[in-house]
Amino acid sequence: MEGKFRIGISSCLLGNEVRWNGGHKLDKYLTHTLGSFVEYVPVCPEVEAGFGVPRESLRLVGDPESPRLITFKSKTDQTDRMLAWARERVRALEGEDLCGFIFKSDSPSSGMIRVKVYNEKGMPHKVGVGIFARAFMAHFPLIPVEDDGRLNDPVIRENFILQIFTMKRWRDNLAGKRGLGKLVEFHTHNKLLIMSHSPKHYRLMGKLVAEGKKMPIGDLYDRYQQLLMEALKLKSTIKKNINVLQHLMGYFKKQLSSDEKQELLEVFNHYRRELVPLIVPITLINHYVRKYDQPYLKQQTYLHPHPVELKLRTHC
Repeated sequence: MEGKFRIGISSCLLGNEVRWNGGHKLDKYLTHTLGSFVEYVPVCPEVEAGFGVPRESLRLVGDPESPRLITFKSKTDQTDRMLAWARERVRALEGEDLCGFIFKSDSPSSGMIRVKVYNEKGMPHKVGVGIFARAFMAHFPLIPVEDDGRLNDPVIRENFILQIFTMKRWRDNLAGKRGLGKLVEFHTHNKLLIMSHSPKHYRLMGKLVAEGKKMPIGDLYDRYQQLLMEALKLKSTIKKNINVLQHLMGYFKKQLSSDEKQELLEVFNHYRRELVPLIVPITLINHYVRKYDQPYLKQQTYLHPHPVELKLRTHC
C-alpha cells in the first residue's frame, strides 16, 4: 500500500481551537502515530455551520431518534440550520474518497453514540447521536467510523484501524476496470482476515465469489463490499483467531519438525489462555512463512493488516 489515504476527523482532535470555549481536544495518537499513514479531512460542524468561536454551547433535546439542537442559555433552536448544513457537507465529502471517519465523543453534532439527550424535565440520558454524525453514517453506511473516546480501548482501536486499511485496499481494487478476476484476487488475499472476524461471512463471500459469473459485475462488487464491511465490524475473538492460526499451521504440516510443531502449539495455547497477545503467534507464523517460503501465506493480509509502527495486536 503506497501513499497516505484520507480519513475524516472532528477538527478539534487535530488541535484546532474550534470548540465552543475556544479550546481543542488534541489527540496525539491520532495526529502523531496514525497521522503518519493517513491524510485527515477536518470537519467542525458548529464552526462550518456558522456558529463561531467562542459560542454558546449546544445540547440535544427531545426524541432521541430525532432530537432538536438547542442552545444552552438562550434556548434557541438551531436544528434546521445544522441539518441543512449537514446535508450539504456529506454530499461534498463524496469527493474526498474517505476510508473512515473519527468523531468527537459526546458532541451534540459529532458524537456517534451515547450522546446526552435531555428530556422535557431537563434530565440527560446517554442515548443520542450527534446531528452531523447521524447524517454522515446514513449517507456513508459502509465507511468505518469511530469516536476518540472508544479508540482508547486497544481492541476497538485495532479493529477500526484494520477496517480503514482494508477499505483502502478495497478502494485500490476498485481503481480501473472492475472484473471478476480482480475480485477473486482480492478475496484470496483477504480470506483469513475475513474468517478471523466472521466465519459466517467467510462462507457467504466465498460462495458469492464462486458464483460471480451469475451476477452483473456492479451488483457483485456492491454485494461483496457490503459483506466485507459487515464482517470486519464484528470483533475478532481468541476463539476465532485460534481457528485461523490452526488453519495457517496446516500449510506447514509437511515441513515443520516435531519441535517446531510443538513450539507453535505451545504458543497457541499461551494465546488461548491470554498469557501472550496475538502478535506473538502471528510473529512465529510469519517466521515460518519466510523460512519455508509459503507464497500463498505471504499474500494473506491477516498476517500484515496494518503497519507494525502502529503497535497493534499487542492487547488482543
